[in-house]
Amino acid sequence: MASLSEIRGAARLAVVQALYQMELSEQDANDVIEQFVTHRLTKESDFLPHQDTDVDHFQAIARGVVGHQRDIDRTIKEALSETWKLSRLDSTVRALLRSATYELLFVNDVPARVVINEYIDVAHAFFDEDEPAFVNGVLDRIARTKRASEFIVSGEGDDIPA
Repeated sequence: MASLSEIRGAARLAVVQALYQMELSEQDANDVIEQFVTHRLTKESDFLPHQDTDVDHFQAIARGVVGHQRDIDRTIKEALSETWKLSRLDSTVRALLRSATYELLFVNDVPARVVINEYIDVAHAFFDEDEPAFVNGVLDRIARTKRASEFIVSGEGDDIPA
């Protein structure tokens, strides 16, 4: 039996794939979500090795990203350097940042550090190069701004979880 971390990890991976598909195909979000729930989350695949997937978590994140995309994109833009534009990012990185940012903004029962680590793992599923470090940096900036109470800075400048 898969752990909660594994089934939520599979849900996060599926959300990134679904958001990527929505963006590239311009399909209706509800149709893509239903397709994933009906066909992809119930079968083992190359990217979704766990048959146990937190379908509710998948749907909550996917629908949440779609419903709050304007706020999410604004938050991501604020975390990017002035020379980077959201539209310039790879579609998969954009989907990954959107789903992680949704969790950082709207899913308060998952600690920010867990969200960041989980999405770094998702980034490693897609990329071997610099992208996971880039994702880490952007999500860290967002988390420190939007969930500052979870980060305490000691006198030496080391971060200590709250």
